[in-house]
Amino acid sequence: MPASNRTANVNDKQHLGWREWLALPEFGIDYIKAKIDTGARTSALHAFYLEPFTKDEKPWVRFGIHPRQGSLNEEVHCEAAVIDRRTVTDSGGHREERFVIETLVKLGERAEAVEITLTDRENMRFRMLLGRTAMRGKFVVDPGRSYLVGEKPPRKRKPG
Repeated sequence: MPASNRTANVNDKQHLGWREWLALPEFGIDYIKAKIDTGARTSALHAFYLEPFTKDEKPWVRFGIHPRQGSLNEEVHCEAAVIDRRTVTDSGGHREERFVIETLVKLGERAEAVEITLTDRENMRFRMLLGRTAMRGKFVVDPGRSYLVGEKPPRKRKPG
């Protein structure tokens, strides 16, 4: 493909920084900071508990999210259909079997259905990773920039 065609295709795609604010509307989460991780195949979301159950004879999972980094005060409790269970190798080489769900991820004005694995990311810098499978063909990542599409959440004022 000639370079001019590759450039045109890149220009048609939404540009993301290496970190972005995004929303998970099906879970009522308006803001969560995510690392845009081209090194990760699958997206991952922090869940501080996982409780599998059956609904309409299909596997589901209940889970809790602390959507704000560094805060355990805010908790969001969610339910989602389980679409798969996969063994995932994290960046440290540890293998873990994870539930896989699908939900809408909103980046700016764009909403995409994304497969996400659930895991405890309490000690990680980001509550969510957006992996390359979710981005393929739709986004271009500029690793030198941040917050190109998602609005920063309003600051909560401390009482007093």
